[in-house]
Amino acid sequence: MNQHAILVENLSKQYRIGIARGRRNGRATFLDKASAPFRYLASTLRPPKADELVWAIQDVSFQVEHGEVVGIIGRNGAGKSTLLKVLARITEPTSGRALIHGRVGSLLEVGTGFHPELTGRENTYLSGAILGMKRAEVDRKFDEIVAFADVERFLETPVKRYSSGMYVRLAFAVAAHLEPEILLVDEVLAVGDAAFQKKCLGKMGDVATQGRTVLFVSHNMVAVQNLCQRAVWLDEGHIREQGDTREVVADYLSAASQARTERYWPDLATAPGNEKVKLRRIRIQPGDQESDGRIKMDGPASVEVEFWSLAPGAQLHVCWHFITEQQTVAFTSASIEEEQSQVGRPMPPGLYRSVCHIPGDLLNEGTYHLKLLILRDTSKILFRLDDALTFEVVETGKRPGAWFGREPGAVRPRLVWKTRLLREMDR
Repeated sequence: MNQHAILVENLSKQYRIGIARGRRNGRATFLDKASAPFRYLASTLRPPKADELVWAIQDVSFQVEHGEVVGIIGRNGAGKSTLLKVLARITEPTSGRALIHGRVGSLLEVGTGFHPELTGRENTYLSGAILGMKRAEVDRKFDEIVAFADVERFLETPVKRYSSGMYVRLAFAVAAHLEPEILLVDEVLAVGDAAFQKKCLGKMGDVATQGRTVLFVSHNMVAVQNLCQRAVWLDEGHIREQGDTREVVADYLSAASQARTERYWPDLATAPGNEKVKLRRIRIQPGDQESDGRIKMDGPASVEVEFWSLAPGAQLHVCWHFITEQQTVAFTSASIEEEQSQVGRPMPPGLYRSVCHIPGDLLNEGTYHLKLLILRDTSKILFRLDDALTFEVVETGKRPGAWFGREPGAVRPRLVWKTRLLREMDR
């Protein structure tokens, strides 16, 4: 077979974005909604301004052979999801071409390809029909799909009533078991619980050994290295590097480990976020006034986020994930842990600052990456920034009698020890 499974040549995708109109009162908001169709028509008739255009991907070229498993890595906003949407024919490219030889199954985001009013059973057969499979083919795989997704009790329930975890379980089971020749998988596996993620990764490993082609987008570098023979590193819409997975991942992590302890977005219109929440500033800094700016093992630190709450009456919480160089989560902490008088209190729209204090003698020496989650009602993820901050923890050498080499582990707390004599030996 001399055809490539996937051939991407000079692929580019440009989007036209809207410009924020600032805060509006009720009357202005109503008029905005009423005039929206006319503004849209007017905007399509005039050439777009430069600040209304953004390249999601630009001049991307690579190829994937049949039976190859390729990882797509990069920061948030690098163009990974846009690339998969173009390959899945969800959106058309602005220029260039993407050729795919084989039947494609895709799992790009929760709900893709499922009709909310149809039951789990009906959506399974619908997905098979979209893939060009006959009913008998789906029948052969149906019990295996249901067992893998663990949704047997809810098969006759419309999927709009499923939780996000149930949705993902069934969607992945359908995509993986209906035997597409090419499988496109985005970061949606992060929605499932740890046990299901492990199950999914195992299934993708099985798919790879069966000679099918997999394009895998993930922030989990351990999974990428275990599953993929090659990796493509996207950076701001361009391919920065492609090749052997371990080499590309090592270069990516090395670039990401450069200290980035503060980020600031003064313009609300272009700040990361959505219509419910926008970021203004995030930073990590030493907690003691006499610090020389470094974050030390034995000294305190604080992580701060300033954000605009744009949804009236929302109950928003901040959650930080502290991630090691090995891409394992050392620990997490959320603002829901502050005093109970603050939890559950409606928040009027406005600018907020949330500060998390980290005690000294907790973090081990090394590089840490911070993932930021903004939660609504303590559980729903409203916004996520994966590569939010990067910082270095340094050893000061002040631990009396300690070995000053790098100790294993993500944390290195100073715990209370007491040793006392119970009884002397008889002589």
